[in-house]
Amino acid sequence: MRTFAVALLLLAAVVYVLTKPYDDGWVGFVNSGAEAAMIGAIADWFAVTALFKHPLGLPIPHTALVPRRKAELGEGLQSFVGEHFLSEEVVRDRVSNAGISRRIADWLADPRHVDRVVAEAAEIVSTGLGKVTDEHVSDLVSEALLPRFREEPLAPVLGSLVTEMVRDDLHRPIVDLGLEELHRWLLHNPVRFGEVLSERAPRWAPPWLNEAVTTKIHTEALRWLADIRDDPQHHARTAFDSLLAQLGHDLLFDDATRARAEAFKERLLDHPQVAASAVALWQALRRSLLASLADPEGAVRARVRTELTAFAERLDVDPELRDTLDSAASDLAWFVVERYGTEFASVIGATIERWDGREAAERIELHVGRDLQFIRINGTLVGGLVGVIIHGLSLLFLGH
Repeated sequence: MRTFAVALLLLAAVVYVLTKPYDDGWVGFVNSGAEAAMIGAIADWFAVTALFKHPLGLPIPHTALVPRRKAELGEGLQSFVGEHFLSEEVVRDRVSNAGISRRIADWLADPRHVDRVVAEAAEIVSTGLGKVTDEHVSDLVSEALLPRFREEPLAPVLGSLVTEMVRDDLHRPIVDLGLEELHRWLLHNPVRFGEVLSERAPRWAPPWLNEAVTTKIHTEALRWLADIRDDPQHHARTAFDSLLAQLGHDLLFDDATRARAEAFKERLLDHPQVAASAVALWQALRRSLLASLADPEGAVRARVRTELTAFAERLDVDPELRDTLDSAASDLAWFVVERYGTEFASVIGATIERWDGREAAERIELHVGRDLQFIRINGTLVGGLVGVIIHGLSLLFLGH
């Protein structure tokens, strides 16, 4: 483009030289147009060149603007982007119009894409689990969790928990489950129950007496547990509720009970098996997860695959859910831009600031060079046209 612009200037100069001796008649129009074209070409060449360097190397004032003012240019671009591209209206409108939820639903409708998501997630989780060693877990428990548990009073937490459970009857399902399991165990383990009681029987008692007593106790225990299990208002349940309520109150307000709870906590935390149990639990959990994640048909992958498919199907038919997700995406995008938008925009200023003046001029000129050369070309053509018009007006009004 630069060569083409220079070629037009040279063409205008050649035409001007060839037509100068014959500037009467129509040749005068050509000569005037060529003269004005040269003036327009040179003027626009000066203007374009002055943006990036000194024309002909001459230190003319107000030239080489980009190298001298690259810092201001970077700050201006940074402010322009921050004000016009990272505004709340623009960000929310762009995210809302993107239809993110609809795109997700359409993409997840393909089972291959679901399998891909599951496989990638399984690999990421497996890699993450592999990076966590037993030493990391042991250090976390011994250096972070246990000291924190020691500092935190246990009694108020337990007291509030027990009080809330009793007030909202949250302990009832646990009690029902315990009674059911204890009744089932007694029903299916009469021999073991008898052996436990026989160990406590007097040595002088004959075996037939011990057996009769244990059988009777077993029968009565089953009947008693069944009564408690089947009667929500049984006095034993009421007594247990009262006991829990009193325990919650004492943990909150009784100094002796609180002291015993804290002493129990300290004994528990001092036990060497606490850290070892945590590591063992982590090892078992990690082995189970890794084995399931490694199996393409494992329970974890199958469950995630099922949930993703169900989620995609619901997205497809539930416009309210799509609107909710799109609104959440819009809020999230604006939160990120509002919190970190200044940092994003500052990349422009920081990048330009790292360039030296010549490098900045070269990069910008290469990016917009074609348009700048069009300015020179247009200047040549428009200048020539204006020259022809001026020559014609001169003849019309001045007579020469």
